[in-house]
Amino acid sequence: MKQKVALSIRGRQSYADQEPEIIELLTEGEMEFADGGWNISYEESELTGLEGVVTTFRVEPGKVLLTRTGALNSQMVFQEGVAHDSLYQMPFGALMITVKATGVFYDIVPDGGVIDLVYQIQIENTQAGVIDYHLDIRAKNPA
Repeated sequence: MKQKVALSIRGRQSYADQEPEIIELLTEGEMEFADGGWNISYEESELTGLEGVVTTFRVEPGKVLLTRTGALNSQMVFQEGVAHDSLYQMPFGALMITVKATGVFYDIVPDGGVIDLVYQIQIENTQAGVIDYHLDIRAKNPA
């Protein structure tokens, strides 16, 4: 059964010789336990630059999948110490990206939880940076 959740998202992107970029977002979404794992999804907004995109985290034993659909399509797989290639499809073209998670932590229970991801990203085989992502999930009380 899907339930409404409040999401607090904090992303920190560090690129070579640049100051880290930090994005913080509070939004609403949905959480559901299905097929042995958790699905947490929300609609992106103008604030994130991904308006028209639905982001879904799929938490399964040993890995987290991040899927984006809509104006942009991609699926990234996070398994600690394992590199995964993904096609990042945008309206103006596609990029091959590789993500290698150096830290994957999640603790999800029926009323919420957390997901922490730290990963290196390569775009078209060129090291692009390190991303640290924290998602805090809280079930919304029914009105």
